Amino acid sequence: MLSNLMIPAVLFFGLGVVARLIKSDLKFPPDLAKALSIYLLMAIGLHGGVELAKADMGAAVNAIVWALILGFGMPILGYWLLIVTRRVGPLDAAAIAAHYGSVSAGTFLTALAFLDTQGVAYETYPLIMLAVMESPAIVIGLLLAAQARQKIKRNAQGDGSGDAGTGGGDGRMRLGALLHEAFTNGSVVILVGSMIIGAVSLPGAMEKLKPFIDDIFMGVLCLFLFEMGMEAARRLGDFKRVGALLAGYGILMPLIGGTIGALIGHSALGFGVGGTTLVAVLAASASYIAVPPAMRLAVPEANPSLYLTLSLGITFPFNVVVGIPLYHWMAGLLAAA
Repeated sequence: MLSNLMIPAVLFFGLGVVARLIKSDLKFPPDLAKALSIYLLMAIGLHGGVELAKADMGAAVNAIVWALILGFGMPILGYWLLIVTRRVGPLDAAAIAAHYGSVSAGTFLTALAFLDTQGVAYETYPLIMLAVMESPAIVIGLLLAAQARQKIKRNAQGDGSGDAGTGGGDGRMRLGALLHEAFTNGSVVILVGSMIIGAVSLPGAMEKLKPFIDDIFMGVLCLFLFEMGMEAARRLGDFKRVGALLAGYGILMPLIGGTIGALIGHSALGFGVGGTTLVAVLAASASYIAVPPAMRLAVPEANPSLYLTLSLGITFPFNVVVGIPLYHWMAGLLAAA
């Protein structure tokens, strides 16, 4: 944990938290955070594409299959845990679960910085898994929300107040539009598109991009996490709204996901300590970029303060400070077993 805290990117995250807590007048330009996100996704996509071009296709397909299993399975598990606790309604549960089935590029990038600082080598297949795992959880979240609406409508005894789009032709049209939204989300497009470009580009041409996608990468990551620190601190006051039990969910889910991911990375994919750590991070993270706008559009009944506070205010700081070194420790134990 201490070694992770000494990474400049993590220290800048802490600086962002402090800046918000002391009520500094420091503010990021409105579109800068979005521009930083686009750059980071493009850079890791290009790296992933270069490695994909050199990768064994059998191993790549295996990684994609397990990425889909995690992407579809984690939100279902998260939804079940929320329903069991009975702290939120089914529509809120569907929106929250979608966040915990998707991935956090910021957490993944911090994990890469951690491994690089520790001098730990890692397989590049998790970069492919990062691109694959963005959308399945959104699809599951939409389906869980549609199921919840149907149940609410049945309980209303057909009084005509049910939400439009839960069935019939309009429902199919709306579901199709939402699925289109999930798979054409900007984060997915830039990540997958950059990966394809990296895979098909000539090696000499990619070498000319090295100063842009390598040399300034860590500096941009520091700026990104600095802004994320301020945003996370802004939501500290929302802890009272989510309640202690629900706040605990924001820590329990990454621990469960990280354990599952570590087991898959080691046993199913045969990765070393570095690659296993990255798979654990993917399974443990919660989206705060791609999923919130999708859920805002698709499940307007859900309370944004719940899923944003959990994903960005609780899970993201936990993973950055505690989770990443913990998952690395798990991966080391599995490798030594």
